[in-house]
Amino acid sequence: MRSRKDNIFHGIDWILVLFYFVFIFLGWINIYAATIINDNQSELLNFSTEYGKQLIWIGLSIPIILLILMFEAKFYEKYASIIYGSSLLLLAGLFILGKNINGSTSWYAIGSFSFQPSEIAKAATALAIAKLVSDKQFNLKKLSAQAQALLLLFFPAVLIIMQPDPGSALVYTAFIFVLYREGLPFYYITIGFIASFLFVITLLLGYPVTLISTSILFVCILLFFIFYRLKAFKKGWIKITGIYLISLMFIFSVDFVFNHVFEQHHRDRFNIILGKTVDTKGIGYNTNQSVTTIASGGFFGKGFLQGERTQGNFVPEQQTDYIFTTIGEEWGFIGSGLVIVLFVAFFLRIINRAEQQKSNFSRIYGYSIVAIFFIHFVINLGMVIGLVPTIGIPLPFFSYGGSSLWGFTILLFIFIRLDANKTYEW
Repeated sequence: MRSRKDNIFHGIDWILVLFYFVFIFLGWINIYAATIINDNQSELLNFSTEYGKQLIWIGLSIPIILLILMFEAKFYEKYASIIYGSSLLLLAGLFILGKNINGSTSWYAIGSFSFQPSEIAKAATALAIAKLVSDKQFNLKKLSAQAQALLLLFFPAVLIIMQPDPGSALVYTAFIFVLYREGLPFYYITIGFIASFLFVITLLLGYPVTLISTSILFVCILLFFIFYRLKAFKKGWIKITGIYLISLMFIFSVDFVFNHVFEQHHRDRFNIILGKTVDTKGIGYNTNQSVTTIASGGFFGKGFLQGERTQGNFVPEQQTDYIFTTIGEEWGFIGSGLVIVLFVAFFLRIINRAEQQKSNFSRIYGYSIVAIFFIHFVINLGMVIGLVPTIGIPLPFFSYGGSSLWGFTILLFIFIRLDANKTYEW
């Protein structure tokens, strides 16, 4: 077959590329709207402003894209382990050379330039998972294989939590759905839902009440088995007891982590979301202003640069985690709905292309990136409408920031290169 070296653009999915540039454009004009000073609306190329800096990062994304497309697809599979290991070294290096910003040592600073390695680590982890799971002898039904896959997720997640940046670490839960698609037993997802439920109940009721409730449920289940003399009891009581004991340890760990690992602002945000605290002027100010700003846009929105709350800076750091509030106020329900539809179409396109891959590595990587994009999308929207705590999760391609933009760009265009190479011999 013809070599792709003749043309690095041959075979790439232009629809995904179009989605990328549409998102980049929409993101930039909303960053512009969120940060512009009315007296300086003509200064589009003022690079000292945040919208100006975002233009620089968008421009620098182009050589990153070209560099990614220059490599053969097999390069990413062959060197996945090295890329993953390098990302771990970058994360570990933060504890020596990192810069503390807003209480989190998550950045390398070189002059006025800051770089967040956790954004790049997502792509590195996706490559590592794809490399591991695509091995023909790898079987996720085996406990040893499950342990290997989970350890790959464990190392970057723990390093990120230690910064501390629990919001970014939460993104790694997205890989569980990828592993399930490739054969991971369903009980892992069940355990995840049970753990989430116990986490919320423990925070709501306190660990003593949760412990007592769990113990009562355990006793009721045992009595049920004994009363009906079920044969399954002889084999099942060990598993039931094991689940019970693990649940107790988890409940104790929730209380410890919440009170001794989480920062006070993390605890305050959870308490507000769970309704234990009402605070519209302190830690809950951002969420309250976010919901109010979106609601003020109504059905059709107030128009570009016409959002009084956006122009009045009612939502702090609106250009980053809360960029969707600008869309909500100035574009209204119609514009917000359009952005959501575009993201859903984007996800479906990646899934469609992933299903068509001839290489297991490419397919698994495709599922990994759509899972990452999806969890960012869901959590970010949940934050701005007050359903989940503010945990610093950017909206892909929309939120202000060079590291996040480049991280999402790398995630997507590696897949675009892998997808293009399915038409060539490896």
